[in-house]
Amino acid sequence: MHRITIVGSGFAALTAIQTLRRSSASLEITVVSAKAEFVYYPGLIWVPCGLRTGDDLRIDLTPFFQRMRVTHFAAEATGLSQDGRILETTAGPVENDGLIIASGGRFIKKLPGIEHAITPCEGIEAAKAIRDRVRAMDGGSIAMGFAGNPNEPSSMRGGPIFEFLFGMDSQLRSEGRRDRFNLTFFTPAERPGNRLGPKAVDALLAEMKRRGIATHLGHKLKGFSASRVTTEGGEFDADLILFMPGLTGNAWFDQTDLPRSTGGLLQGDAHCRVPGFERVYVAGDSGSFPGPDWMPKQAHMADLQARTAARNLLAELAGRAPGKTFRVELICIVDTNDSGMLVARNRKYNVVLPSLRLFHWLKRFFEWQYLRRFR
Repeated sequence: MHRITIVGSGFAALTAIQTLRRSSASLEITVVSAKAEFVYYPGLIWVPCGLRTGDDLRIDLTPFFQRMRVTHFAAEATGLSQDGRILETTAGPVENDGLIIASGGRFIKKLPGIEHAITPCEGIEAAKAIRDRVRAMDGGSIAMGFAGNPNEPSSMRGGPIFEFLFGMDSQLRSEGRRDRFNLTFFTPAERPGNRLGPKAVDALLAEMKRRGIATHLGHKLKGFSASRVTTEGGEFDADLILFMPGLTGNAWFDQTDLPRSTGGLLQGDAHCRVPGFERVYVAGDSGSFPGPDWMPKQAHMADLQARTAARNLLAELAGRAPGKTFRVELICIVDTNDSGMLVARNRKYNVVLPSLRLFHWLKRFFEWQYLRRFR
């Protein structure tokens, strides 16, 4: 019986579990994560306006693990030994015949004064903090922005900021308070959201203009204070700052000999293997993979990579050469709390459909459909 260890309990990890178990009933699967819990991060955008609560998005994975016959090891990874066959953790070593690393990424928090900003995708508590801060404000300035990893620009997750931005505008309008607030979007990029495609960038900027949202684009960030955002192109007021920094690798990677990208992520090849390590794979935000510069860091991409990693690992365990590759595909609905713009991109096409109420409900339906399998 082969023993497979999966690090993490996010999108990539759960997809890897499902793929492995569908392929083999005899595998011994162990998941290493701090809690047997999954947080549906795409739903965080709806916490500030009250469409979702933390309990709606926090899923106890115990029943799912029982159905999948998975052993949960409540610990955090701290390193590797014996060429990857032993995962070192805070609760002791875990042996494996194959390893899939799906422990996500880590936000780069080096900007001066970054403690004054809320990073929305850090989790439920961050989204609740945004909700509570806005509720307590009678008016003022709210700034939202994102940046990339300077050593690996594609290692970023900026899409949710557009949703928090448009969602906040919709929320304040529904509350009859929009005229008391100034909203500003900022990023060092001159063409924000360029990975979505040129048409999407134009559509996003046009939507900001239509909603009266100011922009501060193309200037390197210098830092934050409790009431201001400072860039090389000037500064502006911000009583509340939402900021998504670039992503890098987990801190525990530093305690291993795993190969790293220039941005600090784990190197993964087209088969999701970590070069130089036998039967060690990576999926999702933990990895840096070959592909176009618009390849997204999003749940859908993590699922595609996890499926590939699991299938190739099974092939190796069966004595075959791994031959599966993942397709590069971006699919997202940029939600505004009551409507949404659909963007889809692959190597052949780039489709942008205008904002419709249908897409908002489609996003909510997908959330329900996705989460029901884990409840």
